[in-house]
Amino acid sequence: MAPPSDNKRKARLDAESGTVHKPWHHRTRVALVYPNHYAVGMANLGFQTVYRQLNAMDRVVCERAFLPEGDDYDAPLLSLESGRPLRDFDCLAFSLSFENDYINVLTVLRKAEIPLPATERGIVPLPLVLAGGVSCFLNPEPLAPFIDCFLIGEAETLIQPFFSRFDPAAERRPFLLEAARDLPGVYVPAFYQDQYHSDGTLAAMHPLQAVPEKVARVLAPDIAGFNTESAVITPHTSFADAHLIEVSRGCPHGCRFCAAGYLYRPPRFRPLPQLLNAMRRAGTHTCKIGLLGAAVSDLPDLKALCEAGSRSDLQLSFSSLRADALDDALVAALKAGRLKTATLAPETGSERMRRVINKGLDEAAILKATEALVANGIPNLKLYFMVGLPTESDADVDEVTALVKRIKHTFLSTSRTRRHMGEITVSLNSFVPKPFTPFQWTPMDELPVLKQKIRRVQQGLKKIANVRVHADVPRWAQIQALLSRGDRRVAQLLASAHQNNGNWPQTFKASALNPFFYIHRERPREELLPWDFIDHGLDKNFLWNEYQRALQAKPTLPCPVDPEKCAICGVCRRSK
Repeated sequence: MAPPSDNKRKARLDAESGTVHKPWHHRTRVALVYPNHYAVGMANLGFQTVYRQLNAMDRVVCERAFLPEGDDYDAPLLSLESGRPLRDFDCLAFSLSFENDYINVLTVLRKAEIPLPATERGIVPLPLVLAGGVSCFLNPEPLAPFIDCFLIGEAETLIQPFFSRFDPAAERRPFLLEAARDLPGVYVPAFYQDQYHSDGTLAAMHPLQAVPEKVARVLAPDIAGFNTESAVITPHTSFADAHLIEVSRGCPHGCRFCAAGYLYRPPRFRPLPQLLNAMRRAGTHTCKIGLLGAAVSDLPDLKALCEAGSRSDLQLSFSSLRADALDDALVAALKAGRLKTATLAPETGSERMRRVINKGLDEAAILKATEALVANGIPNLKLYFMVGLPTESDADVDEVTALVKRIKHTFLSTSRTRRHMGEITVSLNSFVPKPFTPFQWTPMDELPVLKQKIRRVQQGLKKIANVRVHADVPRWAQIQALLSRGDRRVAQLLASAHQNNGNWPQTFKASALNPFFYIHRERPREELLPWDFIDHGLDKNFLWNEYQRALQAKPTLPCPVDPEKCAICGVCRRSK
């Protein structure tokens, strides 16, 4: 009789469409690992994109692996497609989107019986441990001692050159040296040495070999040359049986807290014919289409895309929509897709704070969007807010409550005419400063302050009918900040937390390294930041000036999305 874990593996495969099965003979064997549960990983379009890309190479066979869960947690960690142990593969490629998954990387390595420190893997043949994904774009250093090689940039530009050269039978170190020297975006931590001042701040990152001092992240100049969409459809994700299509990368609005608006500059949009073809392909096996992007509502051809979806009786959903972009065509598309809950992100309650973060959105647009959504039969609303932003006062926090009440009033007035009252869900999140944003220098609020701000909003909305408040756990936001902003020494804390079964408070108490040095300390302008060795093309002075404008609550115009007319942030100037 097959063990329960094997039965679950086969049941998942049976429920999928689009799974790739390839023979192993004479192929480079790659285990693509998402260090979280299956449902989370299969909802990640970046993970699916890499799966498709690797399997498109004839000389490569790629299978998937995920963090075990429930009753399977203590079972052997096997690949999904063939059920083989991860040590049988030539490469373990981790897809990393969220810093809080870093500890799961160590769990996967331990379950795969692979030594955690990269320096201890040279004695016997072991898989190459590779990592990529947006969190690696930002700051790979807290994971650096455990990873043989990072790919810094977009998979479409990195996968083929790297795996075309990778020979599992060849000596590992010479290959990594050649790749780090010759291939943009390849970062091998073992070839760099970190040094520190007496006050604990970073003094230098020195190359130890003939490799670049700075690692240039690699982006595709034009995303029209390839498709980014679901490779495998499964009912076992939050996007059950939906086909996901990426319509854009980056965002022109430059919200100062958002890394996507800076890492992916300038914003790139896919042309309408390409998207229509993608929708036609998706429509052959599902009526559910998810359009993804940091700025879906800025897509120039969004109206035509929505009209095409309506004509084909497709249910369209959108990852992100700005309140000021909800025109009649877009609302009609939402209605045609039988959407039950629309999501808006005011981010803050006060107009002043929206200028601080450069949201570029006023209250009138938020209320107008609310009215349009409810009037068109979309009964429920989800609102995203943050607390703990720079310069935020108690009065600003109270404005979150006040804005939700005004939205509720508009919501109620419009709902009465339809004789149906839906729900408003408020998602309240703790602000985490991110690298390569104007807020990379700012400290994060301490836990008691964040908890007090969250309670303040919860109490203010407690007695409001049909309004629910869901708040994140500030302690987990604090861990995210540590792993977002830490240097290579933070790997010690990560390893200790792994040994303590994820007990971070116990880890902090036992550590000689002060985690609050990374989380709650404001960085001076001249400090060398742990991620400064990555070259995103961004002018650091531009980010600093944006930080100063934020402190003065001064907005900045959106990115003009025209490399020939702008040289402000530095990306387009350097690319030319």
